[in-house]
Amino acid sequence: MSITPPTALTPYLTPAHCQLWLEAEGFTAEHVAPGVERMEASPSRVERDIPQLLASQGWFGVTIPTRYGGMGAGHVAKTVLIHRTGVVSAATAAILQASLIPVGAIQNWGTADQKEEWLAQVADGSLLPSIAVTEPDAGGHIGGIETVAERHGDHWVINGIKAHIGNSHITRVHVVVARTAQPGVTASRALTAFLVEYDRKGVTLDPHCAGLGLHGFTAGRLHLDGVRIPAANVLGEVGQGLFVAQSSSILYGRPNLTAVSLGIHEALVKTTADYLSTRPRYDGHLSDHPVVQDRLGAMQARYQTALTTAYGAVSLLDRGVACDSELIGAKHAGHQLAAASAQDAMELHGAHAVNGDNPVQRLFRDIQHTYSPAGTGEFQRIHLANTALGTGQIDWSERLAAEAAWTQPDPTPA
Repeated sequence: MSITPPTALTPYLTPAHCQLWLEAEGFTAEHVAPGVERMEASPSRVERDIPQLLASQGWFGVTIPTRYGGMGAGHVAKTVLIHRTGVVSAATAAILQASLIPVGAIQNWGTADQKEEWLAQVADGSLLPSIAVTEPDAGGHIGGIETVAERHGDHWVINGIKAHIGNSHITRVHVVVARTAQPGVTASRALTAFLVEYDRKGVTLDPHCAGLGLHGFTAGRLHLDGVRIPAANVLGEVGQGLFVAQSSSILYGRPNLTAVSLGIHEALVKTTADYLSTRPRYDGHLSDHPVVQDRLGAMQARYQTALTTAYGAVSLLDRGVACDSELIGAKHAGHQLAAASAQDAMELHGAHAVNGDNPVQRLFRDIQHTYSPAGTGEFQRIHLANTALGTGQIDWSERLAAEAAWTQPDPTPA
């Protein structure tokens, strides 16, 4: 694995980012790598130890301003942490990234009181948030949300079911998007986001169910049965739920999943190169043969493309440059390129890939989990087509000021 950042990232990384890279390498080697075998062996078990270790590092507060106790480090730093963690364990990277999405929602849409209460707890490691938008029937179609919230005096009452909620079983507050308008009202005015504590009456979770990959990570189903919350728990304004969900997905969800894909991709190339260079064949090794080098070279080319695309996009975000399309394109390309390399890795390992406990199996299963979240490939391409056509759409990276790059002082007043 790369102990120091590759020179291709020189335009995007400051000395502080490089130091964080080294710190992440040390942390994952000491605390994450030893847990991979345990998580793989117990797919039905929710991993709780590693999230606590991540919290103790303050990494869930990587984008949180320093006034709330966070690192105030920005999106490139966030990508470094998810990427380097993902090389060793995509499940651990998924745990880290999943709670950083609702952090972005609270940062961008929360009131002063909400930020003081919730961001400070995330920064000190005492609380992890989740975001609950997807539903069993509607899937990622936000306009099809059926969960309903009704106003009753100074409170709201929420009823519905949410699915595929990252960190569902270790979170303490959910950002829930629900319908608050009558049928027929457009989604841009019909939805509202709420902060729902995990222990409120009527909040229940289905038991954790192991996924195809990302063993140890939990993405469960949340039931809201007459859950009563105060009006002060509205996140943003009533009717802005679509905006809360969209902006959080584009500015946090997509680059986060891009970084997870990147970590898996790097591990695929390294694992395959190591295997080919040590597998005897004739008077040398498999890696000596041009036909094999051609396949491995294609994997390396894809990885290099994904690497610079990912960091280039989040660098624009830290600089406050309009870059929604770049973030979406990076997520789309990152998954597609890594999935292609995963297929090559399986084939280059031959029967060893499917017979026995080969690490390439884990990588192949894990990459399947970065396709759907934060928008499927079809959705990403539709958005990119609209960009090519010049169709008007909200550019959230321009509308919402990005966190300052780590090279600049924290802009939040002390």
